[in-house]
Amino acid sequence: MSDFWRLFISVIIALPFIFLTPSAHSSPILITQITAGDFLELGVYKMRHGNYHQAIENFNQAIELEKDFAVAYSDRCLAYLQLQDYHQAVTDCTQAINFAPDNFEAYLNRGVALYREGDYPAAIVDHNRAIALKPDDFRAYYNRGLARAGEGKDSEAILDFNLALTQTKRISSLLLADIYNDRGLAHFVLQDIQAAMLDFNLAIRLNANDYRAYFNRGCACGRNGDDFGAVRDFSQVIRLNPSNAQAYVNRGVASYRLGYHLGAIADLQKASEYFENQGKRVAYEKTLDLLKNLRQQISFATEIAFL
Repeated sequence: MSDFWRLFISVIIALPFIFLTPSAHSSPILITQITAGDFLELGVYKMRHGNYHQAIENFNQAIELEKDFAVAYSDRCLAYLQLQDYHQAVTDCTQAINFAPDNFEAYLNRGVALYREGDYPAAIVDHNRAIALKPDDFRAYYNRGLARAGEGKDSEAILDFNLALTQTKRISSLLLADIYNDRGLAHFVLQDIQAAMLDFNLAIRLNANDYRAYFNRGCACGRNGDDFGAVRDFSQVIRLNPSNAQAYVNRGVASYRLGYHLGAIADLQKASEYFENQGKRVAYEKTLDLLKNLRQQISFATEIAFL
């Protein structure tokens, strides 16, 4: 899944002048004091270029000059979100809301931070408030749908994803793909495999380079008993994301069901290596157990064939 971040329009801020000692006949130099707004714009510029730590420093400077600068708190929240410091992001957005109770972006961003912390009920409350403030913005519906799915309320999540799709007149195909992919997951959880497949197909059509939709469609194929389709989709996942250990596991299982035993063993061995390198000890041990069981079954089937 993915989250929507605020898009900024930046203004290039001129740096302070280098002051020179004037001669006796030169004109007086006008010293222009940099304002809180200047630091804010500079921070936005830094954030647009991925310099989140530097952006936070600029937002700090803006807040030092203007203690109740709600937008600076809201934008600093975004920088902390990008750095995955969700606790600080929540704190900053709360401060922004205290100073500007109708700040739509602050509710939206705090909702994202709360979602990332796993506090789905609180995230839903914030997105409800965002929707009340701006009912024509698809992001709040989409994010509330994600939080509802996190709570296990997949039917309600689908309603939110549908609402998001009605407010997407000018968004990119990549964002549309995300919505279809997540709606497909909700359908999959509700065991509506046909609806899930339709959504995963749409997501892939809109963004053929996102491994997540192939992974999810591969799972749906496996649930339907279409092991050829599963192998096809998990192979695409591996092509796009070569270190995806779970894709190797799933392709290995599907290959085993199709009778491609050597390929299944090779995939599970590869998966175990990736799990070990990624420090996922539980998944590593479970994959080794699965590999051992498959080898025993293959050996047993071979012995029967020679009887």
